[in-house]
Amino acid sequence: MRAARLPQSPISPVLQQRAGIPGRLLFFAGLIAALLFTFVSLYLELRGSGAQLHFGLPVLVLVVALLIALAFEFINGFHDTANAVATVIYTNALPPNIAVLWSGFCNFLGVLLSTGAVAFAIVALLPPDLMLRVSTSAGLSMIFALLIAATLWNLGTWWLGLPVSSSHTLIGSIIGVGIAHGWMAGYLDFAHGDWRPLFKVGYALLLSPLVGFIGAALLLLSLKLGLRGRNQALFRAPEGRTPPPWWIRGVLILTCSGVSFAHGSNDGQKGIGLIMLILVGTVPMAFAVDRALTVEQTAQLVSLSSASEQALLRTHPGSAPSDPRPLLTAYQQRQTADPALLPALAALFAEVRGELHGHATLDSLSNERALALRNDLFLAGATVRLLDRTQPDLLPETWSTLQAFRAHADGAIQFIPVWVKVAVALSLGLGTLVGWRRIVATVGEGIGKAPMTYAQGASAQLMAMLTIGAADLFGLPVSTTHVLSSGVAGTMVANGSGLQWSTVRSMLLAWVLTLPAAIGLAAGLYWLFTWLL
Repeated sequence: MRAARLPQSPISPVLQQRAGIPGRLLFFAGLIAALLFTFVSLYLELRGSGAQLHFGLPVLVLVVALLIALAFEFINGFHDTANAVATVIYTNALPPNIAVLWSGFCNFLGVLLSTGAVAFAIVALLPPDLMLRVSTSAGLSMIFALLIAATLWNLGTWWLGLPVSSSHTLIGSIIGVGIAHGWMAGYLDFAHGDWRPLFKVGYALLLSPLVGFIGAALLLLSLKLGLRGRNQALFRAPEGRTPPPWWIRGVLILTCSGVSFAHGSNDGQKGIGLIMLILVGTVPMAFAVDRALTVEQTAQLVSLSSASEQALLRTHPGSAPSDPRPLLTAYQQRQTADPALLPALAALFAEVRGELHGHATLDSLSNERALALRNDLFLAGATVRLLDRTQPDLLPETWSTLQAFRAHADGAIQFIPVWVKVAVALSLGLGTLVGWRRIVATVGEGIGKAPMTYAQGASAQLMAMLTIGAADLFGLPVSTTHVLSSGVAGTMVANGSGLQWSTVRSMLLAWVLTLPAAIGLAAGLYWLFTWLL
């Protein structure tokens, strides 16, 4: 794979420009400020929740896990975001340092304004029974295994200058943890199990590069047809370091901004999901449930728990085990129907109602009861999600009630403190300021045989911006790297420029190897950490 280390082309010297001492000092000051903000905010949150946390091994585990998660997002910044600035740099629309600063700011805004849907879509890929034990040694093994595996592969491919997807790597790590856990627990069974969330994410990762390639190629051809004989400067490569005409420059900067914002909105959420997983696993007393739920929202959750219980008992009466949780957890593992399944679920709804009895808000719950409630809400919501596969005979009104409960249950446990968003936004934004040159050189010089034209840069970026933005709306994790580099390749083919197949082959090889490599790394690390812990 070292063949991907590309020779320098005549335009490359601009990438060798380095920030001066004042710029470096500002960067390190920003990095220190970001870390201080993160850990001071965490301390204030813990103190406000009343959680008792004594300095020692638990604190060390929490700090190390958060640092690794923030490092993953930092690496994601210079690994993936380099794709967004490659086109504006190689078309002379912006000087490299200005392009990187602006991209970092747009990434920062993208994270802050993200929906959170992708964050919890990523977490939903983890084994439900393991998520119920996220605060145990198995949960910590899971967290450290997927974080370290994803970070190692990202760093290795960055060193080789290969535009590999951080999303692809993270999802591979999650799959590896799931497979290792299922094998060690003795229930790994590919004939059963709910693979739909994984297939949904897999389709998004597989199809998005094709959308980028075909869409960017068609867009470039459309521009050529629509502007035939006019504005031919748009279809010429830059001459030296001369900036493009102002209107072309505006289009390129706008699309670069859109790609950076979309990248922050989509990829930043993966870091948010990881950090929330860490917080629930290491300090569950403070982050088990959203204690900011209003009186009305808490009352609605109680009402829906009661309504769901009664709806199931009316249509599926039967005796439930004294403790419904083992049966429902086994259902998560095998997804095979059991006569006592629905009565057990009704019993769990009754447990939720009992846990909330006498509490106007979740803030009044003790830490222990909050953790128990979180696990019950998670288990009940996960069970409801699977029912349409094994229980198709549910009445429409019963199904509607269960779905309403699931939505409110998710709202109680799937929350994102503002400081977590800001911490990830700072990590991703600061990450764009370093290490971007390797990937930029590959995208800008190594994909096509001819220099990139203004129209090619704009077409690739516009298609990447639209594809990633649409994926964010649907809660689908996609790869900025794959979408934009595929878009650049599509414009090269459409323009008749040709591709550098040595680079393309290396990129394809890295793309093919990412999933098995991340799976193997994460599975091995999970086994090792489980044995050690």
